[in-house]
Amino acid sequence: MSRKLKGQVTAITGAGSGIGRATALLFASEGAKVAVGDIRMAEAEKTVAEIRQMSGEAVAVSVDVSNVASVKAMVDSVHTQLGPANVLFNNAAIIMPKFIEEIDEDDWQRVVGVNLSGVFYCTKYFLPDLKLTQGCIVNMGSMNGLVGQQKNPAYSATKGAVIAMTRSLAVDLAPLGVRVNAICPAGVMTPLLEAWFQQQPDPPAMKKNSDLSHMLGRTADSEEIAKLALFLASDDSSFITGQAIPIEGGATLGYGVGPKAEWKSIMEPEGEP
Repeated sequence: MSRKLKGQVTAITGAGSGIGRATALLFASEGAKVAVGDIRMAEAEKTVAEIRQMSGEAVAVSVDVSNVASVKAMVDSVHTQLGPANVLFNNAAIIMPKFIEEIDEDDWQRVVGVNLSGVFYCTKYFLPDLKLTQGCIVNMGSMNGLVGQQKNPAYSATKGAVIAMTRSLAVDLAPLGVRVNAICPAGVMTPLLEAWFQQQPDPPAMKKNSDLSHMLGRTADSEEIAKLALFLASDDSSFITGQAIPIEGGATLGYGVGPKAEWKSIMEPEGEP
């Protein structure tokens, strides 16, 4: 069976956990050489160990995407250890669930530094390799970059900017054979989201609300998002560029519709489970 990324060098930021880790494992299973970038080296090493248990090839690379010198060091490390990159997945991000009047200047600079400047730095310094290989870039956008969300203006602003950058880069890089696309998830059951649930007064209720905010009645798992990243990184999407692709379980479709638990009973015959 042919593997979709056989021999390709793939660099993934924020690959120590969640969507990044799931994507690193999936890319490796499809034959990629994976550079596992993360600010937390212990977590990056865990991902690498899992890949090597699958007989895959991977290296852990320490990177703070908000720091130019750190990003340059990652690029050099990937190039030296694995070769020129074919795929860059700008996945690293942080959240800032606060109303705007609660966000201080340091909060703002931190979320912009990781979520937006990090995409800029990684793209800028990996670009010579990507031009050489005629590779592709996958950016982690968000449903929040397409629609508004309560108590999340800073995060939403950065993700909207990532989507705009994705489209602009796609125009500039298309003549060079480099494709650029963005993934826009809604809720995803990552360790970050699970930790946030536990910080709420009623964690089970928050988990239920998250599930019901999607028309499919559940929150996505990391592996489902990784499959879209693989599609965009592979030749399966060879004629797709400049797109911000929602993967959100119908979360943006339900205007005027109550929670699934309410309308489900209307759609089904009485007494049906």
